[in-house]
Amino acid sequence: QKMIASHIQLQPIADFISNDKRDFMMHEGAFFQITNEHDVLQGAFVHRTNRGQAAGGVRYWQYETLEDYLRDGLRLAKGMTRKNALAGLWWGGGKGVMAANPNADKSDPKIREAVYKEYGELMSALKGCYVTAEDVGTNVLDMANIFSKTRFTTCITETLGGSGNPSVPTARGVVAGMEAAIGFLGEGDLEGKTVAIQGMGNVAEPLIKFLFDKKVKKIIAADIFPKVVESIALKYSHKNLEANVVGKNSTWIFEQLCDVLSPCATGAILNPNTIPLIKAKVICGAANNQLEDSRRDGLAIFNKGIVYVPDFLTNRMGIVNCANEDAGYVNNDPMFEQHLQRDWEFSIFKMTQKVLQKSISSAIPAADVALEMADKLSLENNPIFGHRGKLIIQSLIENKWFE
Repeated sequence: QKMIASHIQLQPIADFISNDKRDFMMHEGAFFQITNEHDVLQGAFVHRTNRGQAAGGVRYWQYETLEDYLRDGLRLAKGMTRKNALAGLWWGGGKGVMAANPNADKSDPKIREAVYKEYGELMSALKGCYVTAEDVGTNVLDMANIFSKTRFTTCITETLGGSGNPSVPTARGVVAGMEAAIGFLGEGDLEGKTVAIQGMGNVAEPLIKFLFDKKVKKIIAADIFPKVVESIALKYSHKNLEANVVGKNSTWIFEQLCDVLSPCATGAILNPNTIPLIKAKVICGAANNQLEDSRRDGLAIFNKGIVYVPDFLTNRMGIVNCANEDAGYVNNDPMFEQHLQRDWEFSIFKMTQKVLQKSISSAIPAADVALEMADKLSLENNPIFGHRGKLIIQSLIENKWFE
């Protein structure tokens, strides 16, 4: 079905979950509404809330089918559970997903204001079982519009006391993951290395800067949007950056000879079509849910001898930034910086090397090792609030929130 919200039939949900459960993992709830204005399908997917409220950004994206939309929400929420758990945060996993109506101009500020304010109303209606934040297709102004209708949000604009855009912290975390993987291989640090980046959006742009600061030899990058490629290529015209515009289904970036391949676009891009093409020693990027099928594709990467840093381990810093937002701010926040250092047990560097070492010693793909660790941690109940998110969802159902 084409994604025009007024014509969506929700009946197939149970059918596709029953027939193919790879994206469903005992999710605690999924909530939907169609906006009063502009016919946009909005959803909040809650995976697991043992550690605390479900937390994760809201994505505004174009989906061809209802199944694509639902799978993305389920997969992303599950990924946030694991990301938050491995980061040692007392938050559960959730994700917001909005399916853009092709008949409504996403670039129109008035339309965006209306859409995001209605999403804020959905957050308030859900009574705090899910706390939203910024994600692909959403910007700081959009977050301000959500905030005008709810308190259950982070990544609020700095002028309103929030932490702002999480993209820069996320890029710092990806660099830490790359350094851990390169070091694990015994190849020193990033200096003199070649990095290929898929996607040149919000996270990739600061990532390019940080990589050049680390004295990489060359960056090869690709994106589907010509204006984005042109802008970044101009910005780094004095550096060894090869930037290309590619088609939506292009595999060009995977074929490049490099030390590190960094997926920084949408998910499910490591699959049987792309993995055989990869010439990198390391895969480490910011995109969520990079493996189309975590078991199958993680094994394929492992068998090819490529060091894979699971995305939910290394792209955590945006949500860490959001998690700390509510607790106030200090200069060089030690609760933030410890994630980027090398001695804390939950730091990106330490956890990456722990996962990679266990992967080698046990002959189990790194993705599977990280999943096992994350899932075990995600079942620990919050020491203060217990499994409160599940209680909130039960109360929503009892009170017939949908009416």
